Amino acid sequence: MSTSEDTENKGDSGEKKPERVSIATAMRSAAAQLTELLQREAVSVSSVKATDEGWMADVEVVEIEKIPDTMSVMATYHVSLDGQGQLIGYERVRRYARGQVDR
Repeated sequence: MSTSEDTENKGDSGEKKPERVSIATAMRSAAAQLTELLQREAVSVSSVKATDEGWMADVEVVEIEKIPDTMSVMATYHVSLDGQGQLIGYERVRRYARGQVDR
């Protein structure tokens, strides 16, 4: 007898798919992997949402450090992760001064 959980975790071939990582793990994974890839500090994750493929996160990164730090150039990256939290793609979608506030 098959449960609904078994059905949800099986792919087209009937093999059991690995479970999706937690949202907290996805947040940490998105920031850590983007930091490693860009060699720039990820300072926060401003959003995370589940997708059919895994997770999508917005990560805030220090692109250019300046003094005072309110003049530093920041960037927002959309990061795509698979269900196990591995980075599968990213895109810079915004650059702004650290002290800038959205209207």
